Amino acid sequence: MKKEETIQNYLEAIHIVSLKQENVRAIDIVNYLNFSRPTVSIALRQLENDGYISLDGYNIVLSSKGLDIALAMYERHEYIARVLMKLGVNKKTAYEDSCLIEHDLSDESFEAIKNATKKMFN
Repeated sequence: MKKEETIQNYLEAIHIVSLKQENVRAIDIVNYLNFSRPTVSIALRQLENDGYISLDGYNIVLSSKGLDIALAMYERHEYIARVLMKLGVNKKTAYEDSCLIEHDLSDESFEAIKNATKKMFN
């Protein structure tokens, strides 16, 4: 997995967990991503050093830079999964495939997909 993809996955995970609960802690990310505590701890320290998050006690808070990336990845993930499900792919597979596609797709291609498929959701 590329470093950029790893960053995107962590930021998206933090965002998704934050949609479900007020405070996001490292253990929540451990459980969500099914990674070890040491792995998540190292990643969170790096994300903080790079300015993507801040740690307020045990609470993880996305910076504006981190939130921008998290929202972009979340939009891609959800939209691509919805398109795949509309095409007949089962929900589990659609979300798994969407996770693979979202990181490698250019902004231009994603916008083209959205434009070409917007009638699917009207």
